[in-house]
Amino acid sequence: MSLYTQQSKNIRKTWLLMSVFLIVVVGIGWVFSQVYGDSSFVVVAVAFSLFMNFFSYWFSDKIVLAMSGARPIKKEEDLELYRIVENLCIAAGLKAPKIYMINDPSPNAFATGRNQEHAAVAVTSGLRQMLNKNELEGVVAHELSHIGNKDILISTIIVILVGFVALLSDFFLRARFFRSRRDNREGGGQAQTIMMLVGIILAILTPIVAKLIQLAISRKREFLADASGALLTRYPEGLARALEKISADPTPMQTANNATSHLWIDNPFKGKNRASWFGKLFTTHPPVEERIKALRDMSI
Repeated sequence: MSLYTQQSKNIRKTWLLMSVFLIVVVGIGWVFSQVYGDSSFVVVAVAFSLFMNFFSYWFSDKIVLAMSGARPIKKEEDLELYRIVENLCIAAGLKAPKIYMINDPSPNAFATGRNQEHAAVAVTSGLRQMLNKNELEGVVAHELSHIGNKDILISTIIVILVGFVALLSDFFLRARFFRSRRDNREGGGQAQTIMMLVGIILAILTPIVAKLIQLAISRKREFLADASGALLTRYPEGLARALEKISADPTPMQTANNATSHLWIDNPFKGKNRASWFGKLFTTHPPVEERIKALRDMSI
């Protein structure tokens, strides 16, 4: 199977997964409406999820850049970086994104934006100082591949859906304990109890499952962006060496946070969640060793 066939297959699976998420949101709202006898839960669930998707679509990139302390840089500030981005965009058939610099000694980078017309690539000052030209090209190609593969928009939507499901479930648990007990209707006490138990189970398990799916999507996308970036530069070793340097650097990121951790090219929380299989289950990135091996096994 060719790389581009795999890209199309993965993108179709991701959109299918997004549809499942929407169904889950409506389903949870329906369960809540049955438990409380109030059909407005379904309406609120759908309306609020649509609002959050709309908000994230238009403003997510600005929020991410602000949270990361990124500032736009001019061409004369870093001519080499601008030329690398422009040349790779020409090769990939992409519109050149805006370029941002993050004053952080830890080497890392990410891309954000809803589409290639409104995209941005941000690199840390630590990354810029550490990598040579070939390695920097590999990192930039990886981030441009996220833009070309529409990973950034998809990842943002998944994050919003996961956050909404967790919020809805948390609301249910709080309402369960603080809402006064309603009088059971005649003959309906048992059914009401069963629905209540189902609702509590969903409220506990759904955020966990949603988070695992979010992390799995991020990991698959990293492998795909690595491969796409290597094809773009025609030099997989550049990205492989860059990943070695980035992962080996012990400097913790000053701008790292859980909300944006999956966007970075490498896990910004240095040394965390890498010791055991259970820890790897909850990390937003695949093991660097596996990514490097996959790149060096490529024949271009």
